[in-house]
Amino acid sequence: MASEGILLGMGNPLLDISAVVDDDFLQKYDITLNNAILAEDKHKSMYEEMAAKYNVEYIAGGATQNSIRVAQWMLQVPGATSYIGSIGKDKFGEEMNKNSKLAGVNVHYYEDETTPTGTCAVCVVGGERSLVANLSAANCYKSEHLKRPENWALVEKAKYFYIAGFFLTVSPESIQLVAEHAAANNKIFMMNLSAPFICEFFRDVQEKAMSYMDFVFGNETEARTFSKVHGWETDNVEKIALKISQWQKASGTHKRITVITQGADPVCVAEDGKVKKFPVILFPKEKLIDTNGAGDAFVGGFLSQLVQEKPIEECVRAGCYAANVIIQRSSCTYPEKPDFH
Repeated sequence: MASEGILLGMGNPLLDISAVVDDDFLQKYDITLNNAILAEDKHKSMYEEMAAKYNVEYIAGGATQNSIRVAQWMLQVPGATSYIGSIGKDKFGEEMNKNSKLAGVNVHYYEDETTPTGTCAVCVVGGERSLVANLSAANCYKSEHLKRPENWALVEKAKYFYIAGFFLTVSPESIQLVAEHAAANNKIFMMNLSAPFICEFFRDVQEKAMSYMDFVFGNETEARTFSKVHGWETDNVEKIALKISQWQKASGTHKRITVITQGADPVCVAEDGKVKKFPVILFPKEKLIDTNGAGDAFVGGFLSQLVQEKPIEECVRAGCYAANVIIQRSSCTYPEKPDFH
């Protein structure tokens, strides 16, 4: 059984505004499918247009929060997971708070008085998704909030930490504090490559955090971008996973394990100088509703077994199960109880 507060996530809490849109909408706002970007000025009006034009759903989201919610759902132990991030003091913030508490996650949000809660447009076409995040209040997180006794207590209590790479754009100092705590206390620190733009434009802070990572998650596109940025001259996902796993480490207590998903292709896991491949659960395309949150769900499922000290193959199996559940539903949602055995 997972103990209370065993897993802590930190990230950018965003309220997902999810809708099935059309190709014209994608073209109008210069959006590519299967991508994640930060909103620019040209995207500002798209949120209102989506709400006016399409049938939208509002769901508590943000990459780390999705993974933590899925892990919590898989564990079915109230308060096994905690989460820290920044929201606005507004209606969307209240919605987020309510959503997360209902999910059983112990949330400690920093509430920004002056900035609205962050949102993420989830544009779905033919089951494939593209994300445009308007961070707003999520961008206002400060390490001072993390250092407050009631919040640092969550860090002290946790044995596993998971942070999506997107948080590198907001509070690298908070990441560093947790990474150093994990290394000094023989705990497990994990991050995600998260998006090609993180690997390209936040290389320095990503590299600094990388040396503390005990697990690195990502998908094949992010892995290939990481390889390109570092001049590795290979597109081979297995070789890249291996090279990431062999990156120098700040603490020698744990070896690094790299976990790369490849959509319908096998999951690559690199550890101890070897790569293992695990097939995913295949199912007919007509059952696919939308891929939003599939990667986050995979990590959530994986973490739910990892915190119970299950072997890696069980973690991957749980990750594939969770991703499979999520892609047959709209956005990162799930039934009341898992049937993972």
